Amino acid sequence: MSEKRRDNKGRILLPNERQRADGKYEYRYTDGTGKKHSVYSWRLVATDKTPQGKKHSEPLRETEREIKRDLEDDIDSFNARRTTLNHFYEEYIESKFELKQSTRTNYKYMYEKYVANCLGKKKISEIKYSDIKRFYIHLIKDIGFKPNSMEVIHTILHSVFSVTVRDGYIRTNPTDGVMAEIKKIHDWKKTKRHALTIPQQEAFVNFCSANVQYSHWMTIFTFLLGTGCRVGEAVGLRWEDCNFEENMISINHNLIYRKQDNGKCEFHITTPKTSAGTRIIPMFSAIKTVLTQEYERQKLTGFNTAEIDGYSGFIFMNRFGDVMSPQLHKQGNRQNCKRL
Repeated sequence: MSEKRRDNKGRILLPNERQRADGKYEYRYTDGTGKKHSVYSWRLVATDKTPQGKKHSEPLRETEREIKRDLEDDIDSFNARRTTLNHFYEEYIESKFELKQSTRTNYKYMYEKYVANCLGKKKISEIKYSDIKRFYIHLIKDIGFKPNSMEVIHTILHSVFSVTVRDGYIRTNPTDGVMAEIKKIHDWKKTKRHALTIPQQEAFVNFCSANVQYSHWMTIFTFLLGTGCRVGEAVGLRWEDCNFEENMISINHNLIYRKQDNGKCEFHITTPKTSAGTRIIPMFSAIKTVLTQEYERQKLTGFNTAEIDGYSGFIFMNRFGDVMSPQLHKQGNRQNCKRL
């Protein structure tokens, strides 16, 4: 009977375990495809201390148990321990061909700005529920994230981790339940929107009409108040979308101004995300009046000649004769303000 192998502390080593000459422990195993792998640690069990100057890691025996469990459940833990979240994100975003271009651009911007250089660099198997929670709290407390921005980040991360679970790299999704806890802690509730009352609308119109700085905006202000359209829908409206004979307006696209993959902010046309976004709305008398006046004015001063993604004939213009940016209402955006 052969003598059992022991480490330098006299402890019996299990099958496939060994201690190298430098004192580091190794566990060898074969995965489900027949490939041989090794994992290492300076500690055999949890009570061992990491040698001074050496990188801390999980005890070898704990890693062994995880590997054996993963092999039984067909989990590819070997690649999960060597592949970063950034890698899986890139695979995910490239495969989401059904995303609208504006959504894809927004996802890429948010991920690259807030995730890629911190959480994104961690190995997928290392990221736990507590890591996600700490990251979300950091975004809220240190960066100043609001609910909508948090939902975007969470949508991206939850989707990426869901794919890695389905593909057998990790067992559970570490983002599950995090947003529910975050919302509970911060008492986040969706803000209820309130329409302006008639007196409030009248006060707004009277103020803007009499103000030198704002009076030239009265056409689009009147349109927005009288239709309830989103800003992107209004600034993207074309003359051909208006039927003056039947007093109807077709809302079928949005004008957006966002940072693209090339790093530049550009105008683009996007269609509504749902069928409900495409609709016909009535052209009330006040709207018909201001649009008719605007058309007569442009017959003298010139029509908007901009063409964006094949769309042209835009109604509303800035002082340079170009389309209005849907981002003008955001303070501090110097590039957009130049378009006023």
